[in-house]
Amino acid sequence: MARVELGTVSSSSSSLFGLLLLSLLSATGVVSAATAPLKFGINYGQIANNLPHPTQVSGLLQSLNVNRVKLYDADPAVLTAFAGTGVEFIVGNEDLHNLTDARKARAWVAQQVQPFLPATRVTCITVGNEVLSGKDTAAMQSLLPAMQAVHQALVDLGLDGQVNVSTAHSVNILASSYPPSAGAFREELAQYIQPLLNFHAEVGSPFLINAYPFFAYKADPQSVPLPYVLFEPNPGVRDPNTNLTYDNMLYAQIDAVYAAMEAMGHTDISVRISETGWPSKGDDDEAGANVQNAAAYNGNLMKRIAMGQGTPLKPDVPVDVFVFALFNEDMKPGPASERNYGLFYPNGTPVYNLGFDGASFSRSPTFSSSSKPTIIFPVVVAALLASFFL
Repeated sequence: MARVELGTVSSSSSSLFGLLLLSLLSATGVVSAATAPLKFGINYGQIANNLPHPTQVSGLLQSLNVNRVKLYDADPAVLTAFAGTGVEFIVGNEDLHNLTDARKARAWVAQQVQPFLPATRVTCITVGNEVLSGKDTAAMQSLLPAMQAVHQALVDLGLDGQVNVSTAHSVNILASSYPPSAGAFREELAQYIQPLLNFHAEVGSPFLINAYPFFAYKADPQSVPLPYVLFEPNPGVRDPNTNLTYDNMLYAQIDAVYAAMEAMGHTDISVRISETGWPSKGDDDEAGANVQNAAAYNGNLMKRIAMGQGTPLKPDVPVDVFVFALFNEDMKPGPASERNYGLFYPNGTPVYNLGFDGASFSRSPTFSSSSKPTIIFPVVVAALLASFFL
């Protein structure tokens, strides 16, 4: 199918949009929302034939003060469109076979990453995606060598101080996640994970996890309490080994990963959530996939991120999250939910309202337990965003 692209937004239109947004926020007493960067990242997937041009996406994300973006490739059009914006990028390469060749790894970094630095802030390269939860043994064996080759390429090119190397894993690499303190990696993956953890510790890169509480609820909606997966009020679940209480599944999954790493001798690696989200629509047999739950999950998660909240195990380490995803992607295969994780439709209008009463995001990386900052994202902002793309 032919790719449908929206027309280019003129500089005068962009300026008018910015003035309207700033006026709105000033009028409502939340100018800080227009100046303070939001503390969550966003996954910018492009498996669709109707997405706006990257220059328009750049304008949208800047207007929302989203300053961290994760790609699944190193699309030069996107990296060019964000030059000079200060937005921080994770880029990806899933060609494990070629990346294990040191010369090819260096050529890729030199051609696909280096030319965009420093104008575009590329800070991480992900090698592969959810490799260890698949069935491709050859890919599993190639994962670490490919990561090492990319890291060495960065060293050789003098970029290792700016860009690190990681890979994103499905939470399914865990054999056990309950209670969180008993978290353990699958035994058959130990041969790959142990040296991988050693690599992360050596180069100082984070361990990335794709975690979707939606999948747990979808699989067993009768047993998994909906408030527990949506960050809504609930009694919580106590870990009998630590006496820590968890009021949501995502934090329990994060701490299970920390426990699994500690069981392998590592307490020196940070855990980041490279993907999490909730679909606004699904097939008839996809329990919980609807607009109300998607708005609750992402909205409540963003409130907690704004508070600088940590997990029960690491309360002083703010949870680091990349929400999935920026847009609905109409060409993704699989169940209907796969095409409906976006916060926005491709025309720039929000799929649902993420509006909350209260104060705006704060610049401060952490908040006291008594402070409860929230997001203001009025419906009129949504209307302005829609007009921005039309």
